[in-house]
Amino acid sequence: MTPDDPFGVDPRAVRKAFNAAARTYDAAAVLQAEVRARLLERLDAVSVTPAGILDAGSGTGTAAAGLRSHYPDARIVLLDIAERMLKEAEAGGGTELTHAVCADAGRLPLADNSVGLVFSNLMLQWAADLDRVFLEFRRVLETSGLVVFSTFGPDTLGELRAAWSEADGYNHVNRFIDMHDIGDALVRAGFAEPVMDLEHFTLTYPDLRALMLDLKAIGARNATAGRNRSLTGRGRLTAVEKAYRRWRRDGRLISTWEVIYGIAWVPGTPRGTGQQTSGGEVRVPMDLIPRRR
Repeated sequence: MTPDDPFGVDPRAVRKAFNAAARTYDAAAVLQAEVRARLLERLDAVSVTPAGILDAGSGTGTAAAGLRSHYPDARIVLLDIAERMLKEAEAGGGTELTHAVCADAGRLPLADNSVGLVFSNLMLQWAADLDRVFLEFRRVLETSGLVVFSTFGPDTLGELRAAWSEADGYNHVNRFIDMHDIGDALVRAGFAEPVMDLEHFTLTYPDLRALMLDLKAIGARNATAGRNRSLTGRGRLTAVEKAYRRWRRDGRLISTWEVIYGIAWVPGTPRGTGQQTSGGEVRVPMDLIPRRR
């Protein structure tokens, strides 16, 4: 986060939000669970046998069982910026985790070349410095290691962003990075031939309050430097509610979420590994996808 960037992410705000949401997260994180399942399925199409796995942004540890089923002999490290999330993982049991580490993904407390797989489900959008995070992933991965991740793209919460823009001049929704810019960041960090794809999900809510409560329950609060630090008055909330009416369908408000999936390898991986297709899915190299205008 740079001092003059109003959309820069404040790690302290991120930590506070997810600590507060630790007990409500799993019940509310329906979309996150669906994306996690789809991300785990992508491991079926890659040929790796990691001795060590880093689950970066592990939250309450819900991916651990899926990772264990794919790689029963691997040691798994759950890493999250929010200590209470990790405490929920430990209290839940059944995760079969080897270690739980509270740390920022931009400052990994792991040795160089210490894991064979980095798995990250919907964490990167909270990174203050994406380049730094990818450099850290690259540092801790072994030669021929693999990073598999999902994150949110620019269309995410577009309706909410537009509605708030009519109410005041503050940031109310985080800035989400375009798929091609994420691919460029992977290349800058030293990863080979990123393979990316995306899909859109639509969630519906009875009213704006339900949407806001859902975001709060999963810790998805505004963590940008340009956020409003004071309480939001009823007048502005009414203005947002009025502006959001244009996205009401069949009596419910719609909310769009753009999910980006990515896979990249540390140089040394045989060309083509992990780019197989499964279930009719085709993965396309980044340089063949037109950039968003």
